[in-house]
Amino acid sequence: MKAAETYPTPLKSAPLWPLSVAAYRALGEAGLIPENTELLYGFAYKKMSKSPFHSFLVQFLHDILLRAVTPGLVVRTEQPVTCGDSEPEPDLAVVKGRNEDFRQDHPHSAELVIEVCITSHEYDRSKIPAYASAGVKECWLVLGPERQIEIYRQPADGQFTEHTVQGPGGKLASSVIPSFAVDLPTLFAK
Repeated sequence: MKAAETYPTPLKSAPLWPLSVAAYRALGEAGLIPENTELLYGFAYKKMSKSPFHSFLVQFLHDILLRAVTPGLVVRTEQPVTCGDSEPEPDLAVVKGRNEDFRQDHPHSAELVIEVCITSHEYDRSKIPAYASAGVKECWLVLGPERQIEIYRQPADGQFTEHTVQGPGGKLASSVIPSFAVDLPTLFAK
């Protein structure tokens, strides 16, 4: 298929075959699923391309995170987190352990997950239940055009019990990585 070709939307009445995490990985390793996908709720989704603003925000936050994490925590960029029947690839994730701990398996939770949303708000919000069910302690949706950050905390029974929005101004500090704080006017400066 040509790169510019789009895939048709599946028929609502047609049966779909959900994939397990193991099947998704096996098909991916065999080259039968494109690389630019992620598994959500048993189905493979094509990931969106990244705008320069998206890439800037991810790199900006990555640099701050690297200075903030303490030994025993790893910052991962666009790497899978196994969440039940999903393997989303958050823009940034801070997980417990060392890089060597993930030679054989992806982490199954995270301290903090950050998704940067420029045009993908609905898609990235759809991942929130997967992160909550995996016990991710804190999730940020960085809403670029709005210059805001949605914060989800306190996972319980497959959902986050705390949801707040910060911005467009102010400073936001993580509750799970206290040394990680972001000045929103600096982050979103034009």
